[in-house]
Amino acid sequence: MHTNGRKGGWWDLSPLAVFLCLYLVTSLIANDFYKVPITVAFLLSSCYAIIITRGLSLEKRIYQFSVGASNKNIMLMVWIFILAGAFAQSAKQMGAIDAAVNLTLHILPDNLLLAGIFLAACFISLSIGTSVGTIVALTPVAIGLAEKTGIDLPYMVAVVVGGSLFGDNLSFISDTTIAATKTQDCVMRDKFRVNFRIVIPAALVVLCIYVFQGLSITAPAQAQDIEWIKVIPYLIVLGTAIAGVNVLLVLLLGIISTGIIGIATACIDGTTASTAFFDWFGSMGMGITGMGELIIITLLAGGMLETIRYNGGIDFIIARLTRHVRSKRGAELSIAALVGIANLCTANNTIAIITTGSIAKDIAIRFHLDRRKTASILDTFSCVVQGIIPYGAQLLIAAGLASISPISIIGSLYYPFAMGICALLAIVLRYPRKYS
Repeated sequence: MHTNGRKGGWWDLSPLAVFLCLYLVTSLIANDFYKVPITVAFLLSSCYAIIITRGLSLEKRIYQFSVGASNKNIMLMVWIFILAGAFAQSAKQMGAIDAAVNLTLHILPDNLLLAGIFLAACFISLSIGTSVGTIVALTPVAIGLAEKTGIDLPYMVAVVVGGSLFGDNLSFISDTTIAATKTQDCVMRDKFRVNFRIVIPAALVVLCIYVFQGLSITAPAQAQDIEWIKVIPYLIVLGTAIAGVNVLLVLLLGIISTGIIGIATACIDGTTASTAFFDWFGSMGMGITGMGELIIITLLAGGMLETIRYNGGIDFIIARLTRHVRSKRGAELSIAALVGIANLCTANNTIAIITTGSIAKDIAIRFHLDRRKTASILDTFSCVVQGIIPYGAQLLIAAGLASISPISIIGSLYYPFAMGICALLAIVLRYPRKYS
Protein backbone atom coordinates (compact mmCIF):
# COMPACT_ATOMS: atom_id res chain seq x y z
CA MET A 1 0.00 0.00 0.00
CA HIS A 2 1.18 3.50 -0.76
CA THR A 3 0.99 6.78 1.10
CA ASN A 4 0.90 10.19 -0.55
CA GLY A 5 4.42 10.97 0.69
CA ARG A 6 3.53 13.42 3.49
CA LYS A 7 3.85 12.86 7.22
CA GLY A 8 0.57 11.93 8.87
CA GLY A 9 -0.99 13.71 11.83
CA TRP A 10 -4.02 13.74 14.07
CA TRP A 11 -6.09 15.20 11.20
CA ASP A 12 -5.48 12.09 9.12
CA LEU A 13 -6.87 9.94 11.93
CA SER A 14 -10.00 12.07 12.21
CA PRO A 15 -12.19 9.70 10.12
CA LEU A 16 -11.78 7.14 12.89
CA ALA A 17 -12.64 9.78 15.48
CA VAL A 18 -15.68 10.84 13.42
CA PHE A 19 -16.88 7.24 13.33
CA LEU A 20 -16.44 6.72 17.09
CA CYS A 21 -18.09 10.04 17.94
CA LEU A 22 -20.99 9.45 15.56
CA TYR A 23 -21.62 5.98 16.91
CA LEU A 24 -21.06 6.82 20.59
CA VAL A 25 -22.90 10.15 20.68
CA THR A 26 -25.92 8.95 18.70
CA SER A 27 -26.07 5.73 20.73
CA LEU A 28 -25.98 7.66 24.01
CA ILE A 29 -28.70 10.02 22.80
CA ALA A 30 -30.86 7.05 21.81
CA ASN A 31 -29.84 5.25 25.04
CA ASP A 32 -29.42 2.07 23.00
CA PHE A 33 -26.16 0.88 21.47
CA TYR A 34 -28.02 -1.41 19.06
CA LYS A 35 -30.62 1.08 17.89
CA VAL A 36 -28.12 3.21 15.98
CA PRO A 37 -27.07 1.57 12.68
CA ILE A 38 -23.31 1.11 12.78
CA THR A 39 -23.40 0.91 8.98
CA VAL A 40 -24.55 4.55 8.80
CA ALA A 41 -21.75 5.65 11.14
CA PHE A 42 -19.22 3.87 8.93
CA LEU A 43 -20.76 5.30 5.75
CA LEU A 44 -20.59 8.91 6.98
CA SER A 45 -17.06 8.53 8.31
CA SER A 46 -16.00 6.88 5.02
CA CYS A 47 -17.39 9.83 3.06
CA TYR A 48 -15.54 12.18 5.40
CA ALA A 49 -12.30 10.21 4.85
CA ILE A 50 -12.66 10.62 1.08
CA ILE A 51 -13.38 14.34 1.43
CA ILE A 52 -10.28 15.15 3.53
CA THR A 53 -7.90 13.23 1.26
CA ARG A 54 -5.72 15.83 -0.47
CA GLY A 55 -3.71 15.70 -3.67
CA LEU A 56 -6.12 13.51 -5.64
CA SER A 57 -9.14 14.07 -7.83
CA LEU A 58 -12.49 12.86 -6.48
CA GLU A 59 -12.42 9.89 -8.85
CA LYS A 60 -8.98 8.81 -7.62
CA ARG A 61 -10.00 9.29 -3.98
CA ILE A 62 -12.94 6.93 -4.50
CA TYR A 63 -10.62 4.52 -6.30
CA GLN A 64 -8.19 4.60 -3.36
CA PHE A 65 -11.09 3.87 -0.99
CA SER A 66 -12.21 0.98 -3.21
CA VAL A 67 -8.69 -0.49 -3.19
CA GLY A 68 -9.03 -0.97 0.56
CA ALA A 69 -12.58 -2.32 0.36
CA SER A 70 -11.56 -4.86 -2.30
CA ASN A 71 -8.38 -5.98 -0.55
CA LYS A 72 -7.93 -9.75 -0.98
CA ASN A 73 -8.15 -10.35 2.79
CA ILE A 74 -11.34 -8.30 3.03
CA MET A 75 -12.93 -10.24 0.17
CA LEU A 76 -11.91 -13.58 1.65
CA MET A 77 -13.53 -12.54 4.94
CA VAL A 78 -16.71 -11.69 3.02
CA TRP A 79 -16.84 -15.18 1.46
CA ILE A 80 -16.26 -16.78 4.84
CA PHE A 81 -19.00 -14.67 6.45
CA ILE A 82 -21.42 -15.75 3.70
CA LEU A 83 -20.71 -19.45 4.21
CA ALA A 84 -20.68 -19.12 8.02
CA GLY A 85 -24.12 -17.47 7.92
CA ALA A 86 -25.50 -20.18 5.65
CA PHE A 87 -24.13 -22.96 7.87
CA ALA A 88 -25.26 -21.45 11.18
CA GLN A 89 -28.85 -20.91 10.04
CA SER A 90 -29.20 -24.24 8.22
CA ALA A 91 -27.82 -26.04 11.30
CA LYS A 92 -30.35 -24.23 13.48
CA GLN A 93 -33.23 -24.98 11.09
CA MET A 94 -32.54 -28.73 10.99
CA GLY A 95 -32.35 -28.95 14.78
CA ALA A 96 -28.59 -29.32 15.27
CA ILE A 97 -28.50 -26.71 18.06
CA ASP A 98 -31.25 -28.47 20.03
CA ALA A 99 -29.47 -31.80 19.50
CA ALA A 100 -26.17 -30.39 20.76
CA VAL A 101 -27.88 -28.89 23.82
CA ASN A 102 -29.66 -32.16 24.67
CA LEU A 103 -26.49 -34.19 24.19
CA THR A 104 -24.47 -32.04 26.57
CA LEU A 105 -27.27 -31.97 29.16
CA HIS A 106 -27.72 -35.75 28.93
CA ILE A 107 -24.23 -36.46 30.30
CA LEU A 108 -24.44 -34.14 33.33
CA PRO A 109 -24.26 -35.68 36.82
CA ASP A 110 -26.53 -33.92 39.32
CA ASN A 111 -23.80 -32.37 41.45
CA LEU A 112 -21.82 -31.17 38.41
CA LEU A 113 -24.66 -29.07 37.06
CA LEU A 114 -22.81 -25.72 37.03
CA ALA A 115 -19.66 -27.23 35.58
CA GLY A 116 -21.73 -29.14 33.03
CA ILE A 117 -23.63 -26.06 31.87
CA PHE A 118 -20.31 -24.23 31.54
CA LEU A 119 -18.86 -27.11 29.50
CA ALA A 120 -22.04 -27.25 27.39
CA ALA A 121 -21.72 -23.53 26.60
CA CYS A 122 -18.03 -24.02 25.78
CA PHE A 123 -18.74 -26.95 23.45
CA ILE A 124 -21.70 -25.38 21.68
CA SER A 125 -19.99 -22.01 21.16
CA LEU A 126 -16.86 -23.79 19.92
CA SER A 127 -19.04 -25.75 17.48
CA ILE A 128 -21.22 -22.94 16.13
CA GLY A 129 -18.71 -20.10 16.46
CA THR A 130 -21.01 -17.57 18.09
CA SER A 131 -21.52 -16.58 21.70
CA VAL A 132 -24.89 -14.98 20.93
CA GLY A 133 -26.23 -18.19 19.37
CA THR A 134 -25.04 -20.18 22.37
CA ILE A 135 -26.64 -17.76 24.82
CA VAL A 136 -29.94 -17.91 22.92
CA ALA A 137 -29.83 -21.73 22.94
CA LEU A 138 -28.76 -22.32 26.55
CA THR A 139 -30.18 -19.41 28.56
CA PRO A 140 -33.77 -20.81 28.55
CA VAL A 141 -32.33 -24.09 29.89
CA ALA A 142 -30.34 -22.20 32.54
CA ILE A 143 -33.46 -20.29 33.63
CA GLY A 144 -35.40 -23.54 34.11
CA LEU A 145 -32.54 -25.13 36.05
CA ALA A 146 -32.24 -22.06 38.28
CA GLU A 147 -35.94 -22.31 39.14
CA LYS A 148 -35.67 -26.03 40.01
CA THR A 149 -32.46 -25.83 42.02
CA GLY A 150 -32.77 -22.44 43.71
CA ILE A 151 -29.53 -21.20 42.16
CA ASP A 152 -29.38 -17.40 41.82
CA LEU A 153 -30.67 -16.58 38.31
CA PRO A 154 -28.03 -13.95 37.36
CA TYR A 155 -25.33 -16.39 38.50
CA MET A 156 -26.74 -19.21 36.35
CA VAL A 157 -27.02 -16.92 33.33
CA ALA A 158 -23.43 -15.75 33.90
CA VAL A 159 -22.25 -19.38 33.67
CA VAL A 160 -23.77 -19.59 30.18
CA VAL A 161 -22.36 -16.22 29.08
CA GLY A 162 -18.86 -17.13 30.29
CA GLY A 163 -18.84 -20.47 28.51
CA SER A 164 -20.19 -18.91 25.32
CA LEU A 165 -17.23 -16.51 25.22
CA PHE A 166 -14.82 -19.47 25.36
CA GLY A 167 -15.98 -20.69 21.95
CA ASP A 168 -16.40 -17.18 20.54
CA ASN A 169 -12.70 -16.65 21.24
CA LEU A 170 -11.45 -20.03 19.97
CA SER A 171 -13.85 -21.37 17.35
CA PHE A 172 -12.58 -21.74 13.78
CA ILE A 173 -15.84 -20.33 12.40
CA SER A 174 -16.15 -17.43 14.86
CA ASP A 175 -16.28 -13.97 13.25
CA THR A 176 -13.57 -12.80 15.65
CA THR A 177 -11.22 -15.67 14.77
CA ILE A 178 -11.77 -15.08 11.07
CA ALA A 179 -11.18 -11.33 11.39
CA ALA A 180 -8.12 -11.72 13.66
CA THR A 181 -6.36 -14.32 11.50
CA LYS A 182 -7.10 -12.60 8.20
CA THR A 183 -5.97 -9.15 9.37
CA GLN A 184 -2.75 -10.67 10.74
CA ASP A 185 -2.14 -13.02 7.78
CA CYS A 186 -1.81 -16.18 9.85
CA VAL A 187 -3.33 -19.66 9.71
CA MET A 188 -6.36 -20.35 11.92
CA ARG A 189 -4.93 -23.61 13.22
CA ASP A 190 -1.74 -21.85 14.42
CA LYS A 191 -3.72 -19.05 16.06
CA PHE A 192 -5.86 -21.69 17.80
CA ARG A 193 -2.76 -23.37 19.26
CA VAL A 194 -1.45 -20.11 20.73
CA ASN A 195 -4.88 -18.90 21.87
CA PHE A 196 -5.72 -22.26 23.48
CA ARG A 197 -2.54 -22.21 25.57
CA ILE A 198 -3.30 -18.68 26.77
CA VAL A 199 -6.95 -19.18 27.80
CA ILE A 200 -7.11 -22.84 28.88
CA PRO A 201 -5.72 -22.04 32.37
CA ALA A 202 -8.56 -19.54 32.82
CA ALA A 203 -11.15 -22.11 31.67
CA LEU A 204 -9.77 -24.78 34.02
CA VAL A 205 -9.73 -22.45 37.03
CA VAL A 206 -13.32 -21.35 36.37
CA LEU A 207 -14.38 -24.97 35.82
CA CYS A 208 -12.90 -25.93 39.20
CA ILE A 209 -14.81 -23.08 40.86
CA TYR A 210 -18.07 -24.34 39.33
CA VAL A 211 -17.32 -27.93 40.36
CA PHE A 212 -16.75 -26.84 43.96
CA GLN A 213 -19.79 -24.55 44.10
CA GLY A 214 -22.03 -27.17 42.48
CA LEU A 215 -21.35 -30.00 44.92
CA SER A 216 -24.38 -29.12 47.04
CA ILE A 217 -26.80 -29.21 44.09
CA THR A 218 -28.87 -32.39 43.89
CA ALA A 219 -31.69 -31.65 41.44
CA PRO A 220 -31.18 -33.56 38.17
CA ALA A 221 -31.18 -31.82 34.80
CA GLN A 222 -34.09 -32.91 32.62
CA ALA A 223 -33.10 -33.42 28.99
CA GLN A 224 -35.17 -34.38 25.98
CA ASP A 225 -34.42 -37.38 23.80
CA ILE A 226 -31.13 -36.96 21.95
CA GLU A 227 -31.16 -37.00 18.16
CA TRP A 228 -27.58 -38.17 17.75
CA ILE A 229 -27.53 -37.87 13.98
CA LYS A 230 -28.19 -34.12 14.17
CA VAL A 231 -24.94 -33.51 16.08
CA ILE A 232 -22.92 -34.84 13.10
CA PRO A 233 -22.63 -31.46 11.23
CA TYR A 234 -20.93 -29.88 14.26
CA LEU A 235 -18.59 -32.85 14.60
CA ILE A 236 -17.70 -32.58 10.91
CA VAL A 237 -16.97 -28.85 11.22
CA LEU A 238 -14.90 -29.32 14.39
CA GLY A 239 -12.98 -32.32 13.05
CA THR A 240 -12.12 -30.86 9.64
CA ALA A 241 -11.21 -27.46 11.11
CA ILE A 242 -8.87 -28.99 13.69
CA ALA A 243 -7.38 -31.17 10.93
CA GLY A 244 -6.34 -27.98 9.12
CA VAL A 245 -8.80 -28.12 6.21
CA ASN A 246 -9.38 -24.77 4.45
CA VAL A 247 -12.08 -22.84 6.33
CA LEU A 248 -14.19 -22.36 3.18
CA LEU A 249 -14.21 -26.12 2.60
CA VAL A 250 -14.95 -26.72 6.30
CA LEU A 251 -18.05 -24.54 6.11
CA LEU A 252 -19.10 -26.03 2.78
CA LEU A 253 -18.91 -29.55 4.21
CA GLY A 254 -20.93 -28.36 7.21
CA ILE A 255 -23.63 -26.86 4.97
CA ILE A 256 -23.86 -30.02 2.82
CA SER A 257 -24.10 -32.25 5.92
CA THR A 258 -26.91 -30.14 7.42
CA GLY A 259 -28.80 -30.43 4.13
CA ILE A 260 -28.39 -34.21 3.77
CA ILE A 261 -29.20 -34.97 7.43
CA GLY A 262 -31.96 -32.35 7.62
CA ILE A 263 -33.74 -33.68 4.52
CA ALA A 264 -33.34 -37.33 5.62
CA THR A 265 -34.72 -36.73 9.15
CA ALA A 266 -37.54 -34.56 7.80
CA CYS A 267 -38.60 -37.33 5.41
CA ILE A 268 -38.59 -39.83 8.29
CA ASP A 269 -40.85 -37.44 10.23
CA GLY A 270 -43.31 -37.30 7.34
CA THR A 271 -42.22 -34.16 5.48
CA THR A 272 -41.79 -34.49 1.71
CA ALA A 273 -38.25 -34.35 0.33
CA SER A 274 -39.04 -31.32 -1.84
CA THR A 275 -40.40 -29.35 1.13
CA ALA A 276 -37.36 -30.21 3.25
CA PHE A 277 -35.05 -29.31 0.35
CA PHE A 278 -36.58 -25.86 -0.10
CA ASP A 279 -36.62 -25.32 3.69
CA TRP A 280 -32.87 -25.99 3.64
CA PHE A 281 -32.38 -23.50 0.81
CA GLY A 282 -34.55 -20.97 2.63
CA SER A 283 -32.55 -21.28 5.84
CA MET A 284 -29.28 -20.81 3.94
CA GLY A 285 -30.66 -17.71 2.27
CA MET A 286 -31.78 -16.34 5.62
CA GLY A 287 -28.35 -17.00 7.10
CA ILE A 288 -26.55 -15.27 4.23
CA THR A 289 -28.89 -12.28 4.43
CA GLY A 290 -28.29 -12.10 8.16
CA MET A 291 -24.57 -11.54 7.51
CA GLY A 292 -25.32 -8.61 5.18
CA GLU A 293 -24.68 -5.87 7.74
CA LEU A 294 -21.37 -7.39 8.83
CA ILE A 295 -20.26 -7.68 5.18
CA ILE A 296 -21.15 -4.03 4.47
CA ILE A 297 -19.34 -2.92 7.63
CA THR A 298 -16.28 -4.95 6.62
CA LEU A 299 -16.15 -3.31 3.17
CA LEU A 300 -16.63 0.21 4.54
CA ALA A 301 -14.05 -0.33 7.30
CA GLY A 302 -11.53 -1.69 4.79
CA GLY A 303 -11.99 1.32 2.52
CA MET A 304 -11.88 3.87 5.33
CA LEU A 305 -8.74 2.39 6.88
CA GLU A 306 -7.00 2.27 3.49
CA THR A 307 -7.78 5.98 3.04
CA ILE A 308 -6.40 6.72 6.52
CA ARG A 309 -3.30 4.67 5.69
CA TYR A 310 -2.83 6.48 2.37
CA ASN A 311 -2.94 9.82 4.17
CA GLY A 312 -0.28 8.70 6.65
CA GLY A 313 -2.61 8.31 9.63
CA ILE A 314 -1.66 4.69 10.35
CA ASP A 315 2.06 5.49 10.49
CA PHE A 316 1.27 8.40 12.79
CA ILE A 317 -0.77 6.39 15.31
CA ILE A 318 1.80 3.59 15.35
CA ALA A 319 4.53 6.13 16.07
CA ARG A 320 2.46 7.63 18.90
CA LEU A 321 1.43 4.30 20.39
CA THR A 322 4.92 2.86 20.24
CA ARG A 323 6.82 6.06 21.05
CA HIS A 324 7.69 4.84 24.53
CA VAL A 325 7.65 1.16 23.63
CA ARG A 326 11.07 -0.40 23.88
CA SER A 327 10.22 -4.09 23.84
CA LYS A 328 7.98 -6.75 22.32
CA ARG A 329 6.11 -6.83 25.62
CA GLY A 330 5.22 -3.15 25.30
CA ALA A 331 4.20 -3.62 21.66
CA GLU A 332 1.83 -6.45 22.57
CA LEU A 333 0.34 -4.39 25.41
CA SER A 334 -0.26 -1.50 22.99
CA ILE A 335 -2.16 -3.86 20.65
CA ALA A 336 -4.24 -5.14 23.57
CA ALA A 337 -5.06 -1.56 24.64
CA LEU A 338 -5.91 -0.53 21.09
CA VAL A 339 -8.44 -3.31 20.43
CA GLY A 340 -9.89 -3.00 23.94
CA ILE A 341 -10.56 0.72 23.54
CA ALA A 342 -12.06 0.15 20.08
CA ASN A 343 -14.37 -2.53 21.52
CA LEU A 344 -15.54 -0.22 24.31
CA CYS A 345 -16.49 2.34 21.68
CA THR A 346 -18.17 0.01 19.18
CA ALA A 347 -19.66 -2.67 21.49
CA ASN A 348 -18.79 -5.24 18.81
CA ASN A 349 -15.67 -7.40 19.07
CA THR A 350 -15.56 -8.30 15.38
CA ILE A 351 -15.77 -4.64 14.33
CA ALA A 352 -13.08 -3.73 16.88
CA ILE A 353 -10.72 -6.30 15.34
CA ILE A 354 -11.50 -5.22 11.78
CA THR A 355 -11.00 -1.56 12.71
CA THR A 356 -7.66 -2.05 14.48
CA GLY A 357 -6.32 -5.16 12.72
CA SER A 358 -4.19 -3.35 10.14
CA ILE A 359 -2.63 -1.14 12.82
CA ALA A 360 -1.86 -4.20 14.93
CA LYS A 361 -0.26 -5.89 11.92
CA ASP A 362 2.02 -2.90 11.33
CA ILE A 363 3.03 -2.89 15.00
CA ALA A 364 3.76 -6.62 14.74
CA ILE A 365 5.97 -6.07 11.70
CA ARG A 366 7.81 -3.15 13.28
CA PHE A 367 8.59 -5.02 16.50
CA HIS A 368 8.99 -8.48 14.94
CA LEU A 369 6.09 -9.97 16.87
CA ASP A 370 4.77 -13.44 16.08
CA ARG A 371 1.65 -12.85 14.01
CA ARG A 372 -0.02 -15.91 15.55
CA LYS A 373 0.23 -14.33 18.98
CA THR A 374 -0.92 -10.89 17.83
CA ALA A 375 -4.02 -12.52 16.31
CA SER A 376 -4.64 -14.22 19.67
CA ILE A 377 -4.19 -10.93 21.53
CA LEU A 378 -6.65 -9.15 19.23
CA ASP A 379 -9.26 -11.89 19.58
CA THR A 380 -8.83 -12.45 23.32
CA PHE A 381 -8.88 -8.82 24.49
CA SER A 382 -11.81 -7.96 22.21
CA CYS A 383 -13.76 -10.90 23.69
CA VAL A 384 -12.80 -9.89 27.25
CA VAL A 385 -14.18 -6.38 26.79
CA GLN A 386 -17.21 -7.58 24.80
CA GLY A 387 -18.11 -10.02 27.56
CA ILE A 388 -18.16 -7.48 30.40
CA ILE A 389 -19.77 -4.37 28.89
CA PRO A 390 -23.46 -4.13 29.85
CA TYR A 391 -24.38 -2.70 26.45
CA GLY A 392 -22.82 -5.59 24.50
CA ALA A 393 -25.04 -8.00 22.57
CA GLN A 394 -24.13 -10.96 24.80
CA LEU A 395 -25.25 -9.45 28.12
CA LEU A 396 -28.23 -7.64 26.57
CA ILE A 397 -29.62 -10.83 25.03
CA ALA A 398 -28.95 -12.95 28.13
CA ALA A 399 -30.53 -10.34 30.40
CA GLY A 400 -33.50 -9.96 28.08
CA LEU A 401 -34.19 -13.70 28.00
CA ALA A 402 -33.92 -13.94 31.78
CA SER A 403 -35.78 -10.65 32.44
CA ILE A 404 -32.96 -9.31 34.63
CA SER A 405 -30.56 -6.38 34.44
CA PRO A 406 -27.32 -6.91 32.47
CA ILE A 407 -25.49 -5.19 35.33
CA SER A 408 -26.59 -7.97 37.70
CA ILE A 409 -24.83 -10.57 35.52
CA ILE A 410 -21.43 -8.82 35.49
CA GLY A 411 -20.68 -9.54 39.15
CA SER A 412 -20.98 -13.30 38.53
CA LEU A 413 -18.94 -13.38 35.32
CA TYR A 414 -15.83 -15.41 36.16
CA TYR A 415 -14.50 -16.49 32.80
CA PRO A 416 -14.09 -13.15 30.94
CA PHE A 417 -12.13 -11.68 33.85
CA ALA A 418 -10.04 -14.84 34.24
CA MET A 419 -9.38 -14.82 30.49
CA GLY A 420 -8.24 -11.20 30.66
CA ILE A 421 -5.87 -11.91 33.55
CA CYS A 422 -4.35 -14.90 31.74
CA ALA A 423 -3.93 -12.88 28.54
CA LEU A 424 -2.16 -10.08 30.42
CA LEU A 425 0.10 -12.60 32.14
CA ALA A 426 0.88 -14.18 28.76
CA ILE A 427 2.15 -10.81 27.55
CA VAL A 428 4.06 -9.90 30.71
CA LEU A 429 5.61 -13.36 31.20
CA ARG A 430 6.25 -13.90 27.43
CA TYR A 431 4.05 -16.98 27.25
CA PRO A 432 3.83 -19.18 25.25
CA ARG A 433 7.61 -18.88 24.92
CA LYS A 434 7.67 -20.41 21.43
CA TYR A 435 5.42 -17.68 20.06
CA SER A 436 6.86 -14.77 22.07
